[in-house]
Amino acid sequence: MEHTIEAYNALVEKLLALSVAYYDNDAPLVSDFEYDRMNNELKRMEADHPEWIRPDSPTQHVGGHVSEAFAPVAHEVPLESLQDVFSFEEVAAFVEKMDTAMEAAHDYVAEPKIDGLSVAVEYRDGRFYRGATRGNGEVGEDVTENLRTIRSLPKTLKKAPPRIIVRGEVYMSHDTFRTINARREMEGQPPLANPRNAAAGSLRQQDPAVCAQRMLDVIFFNIQLAEGVSYSDHFETLEAMAAMGLPVVAHTLCKTPGDCTGAIEAIGEGREGYPFDIDGAVIKLNDLAQRAALGSTAKYPRWAVAYKYPPEKKPSRVVDILIQVGRTGVLTPKAVIEPIRLAGTTVTNATLHNQDFIENLGVNVGDTVLVQKAGEIIPEVLEVVKKQSEGAFRFPAACPACGAPVVRDEDGAAIRCTGAECPAQRLRNIVHFASKDAMDIDGLGPAVVESLDKAGLIRTPAELYSLDAKSVAAVDRMGKKSAENLIANLEESKSRGLARLLCAFGIRQVGSKAARVLARHFATLDELMNATEEQLTAIEDVGPVTAKYIVDWFDSPQSLHQIRLLREAGVSFASTEVIADDRFAGKTFVLTGALERFTRSEAEQIIERFGGKASGSVSKKTSYVLAGANPGSKLTKAESLGIPVITEEDFARLIEE
Repeated sequence: MEHTIEAYNALVEKLLALSVAYYDNDAPLVSDFEYDRMNNELKRMEADHPEWIRPDSPTQHVGGHVSEAFAPVAHEVPLESLQDVFSFEEVAAFVEKMDTAMEAAHDYVAEPKIDGLSVAVEYRDGRFYRGATRGNGEVGEDVTENLRTIRSLPKTLKKAPPRIIVRGEVYMSHDTFRTINARREMEGQPPLANPRNAAAGSLRQQDPAVCAQRMLDVIFFNIQLAEGVSYSDHFETLEAMAAMGLPVVAHTLCKTPGDCTGAIEAIGEGREGYPFDIDGAVIKLNDLAQRAALGSTAKYPRWAVAYKYPPEKKPSRVVDILIQVGRTGVLTPKAVIEPIRLAGTTVTNATLHNQDFIENLGVNVGDTVLVQKAGEIIPEVLEVVKKQSEGAFRFPAACPACGAPVVRDEDGAAIRCTGAECPAQRLRNIVHFASKDAMDIDGLGPAVVESLDKAGLIRTPAELYSLDAKSVAAVDRMGKKSAENLIANLEESKSRGLARLLCAFGIRQVGSKAARVLARHFATLDELMNATEEQLTAIEDVGPVTAKYIVDWFDSPQSLHQIRLLREAGVSFASTEVIADDRFAGKTFVLTGALERFTRSEAEQIIERFGGKASGSVSKKTSYVLAGANPGSKLTKAESLGIPVITEEDFARLIEE
């Protein structure tokens, strides 16, 4: 990069934006390696032109900002970041600098660098007192209540100093990450991006109950402060923390530069054995008095460096391309490759993302590709380095799991199975069928559905209605009373009506709102099944794409089988969306703020029952804005357009007239 003041300022602005995404929003926009590369380029610019250095440069401060959502905690001992190095030559240069700075004998400690969220945790009289994020290094966020939910965080210590502050890293284990993403996929939620951001986002949740559900862990690597106790070296502090009952990072004592590089190599080769992601290895001067003498720069301690492993890339031949069907029906391609060793693991598969990605690369079976695993869980194909095949691989026209036709998202690259009974989607389909907006079957959450599936009692949503209390009672997480309640709730759900049933089917673009629109135009499911695309598009709010999805769904043999089973079980196909009168005909309502007398869904259903329409945005066509407590920008816009604003009391009078 050209070293001009314009290039410098542009790089500062780019890195500041990336820092906000990483530290404050827990949503990185580039890889750690790419960020470090740009940050090092910035350091080189500032070394050559110190007169350019801006006070807000990322090199002049640590980490992110402190969120106003949490109480601030001033760190008595700053939580510094580490200087990054990227080669063994730089590690040797660091060791040489230590040799030059000190005449006395000295050694080092090597540790894996955990890729999580740094925290300072305080204990008083051996009891957990408070915890805070690193924040900007000087001030962090009070996350005490969220830290209490972490099972691996000891709430009491053994033989601890009267007051001690320890520094550690909160992380989400690989097993937990996979478990949570499997659950989110089953519930139709987007997957968590990676363990580091999942951990950071979870620890900064406002509700500790949400944090508890994420099953985080913590591990410690430093004593920041210990009243009444003195330690001579870092290795001793690690052993002391372990003796107190704290989970402590793995550590190796290194005597020579060769020991340091050997430890770095060993940590890299053994990364598959860690339950957490690592993004490097840390080399620290061991003697605490020598550390104090060396001190720190404006941002880094002089006595430590973090070696960052470069993204490892290797070529391999594509043996096969398999199509996997996820729980939401999305088809995902996977390249089966000849085994290669990457980032400490043997890799035999690599993701190909989607059809567009495959076509852009032009990859097919037999090609030699470059594969990367830069500390991520799933290796990916980067490029084709040797072409041996004709053209690019094409997705099948039918689902490999059930044979149903596949369709491409009209607004994205995903290709999905349309089968109502696709075995790959069965758990997600059953969970959705039982959800609150659908058949609202109390007691049939994801965990119970998984237990029923493992017991072989259900394979499709319709089979729920063939369950009996005795069989259910024998399943994990259940008992006689729970089983009886579930059977009663299933029986009650049979009369939920057409709108909920349509939502439960999971037809593309037919959620609870569209289902209610359809149920107001068709008295029974059979009437809807016989409707043509033209008849459907004649209905307001039903477009041609949605109409085609509906017709295609009812044409599917799997869908017809589900409908037959539901009919035999006695599930009602009749609509309950009767329009009471047309007092709101032609009127559009927008809801804003927190309602107290109604839930938002209840208010929308009432509006629709009286012939009106609920919208999510304010425009000149809006008839009323129903405002609850703490209304947002919708109220401001309504007032600027002169649109009538009504309270819940006003709304109640309108529907009671």
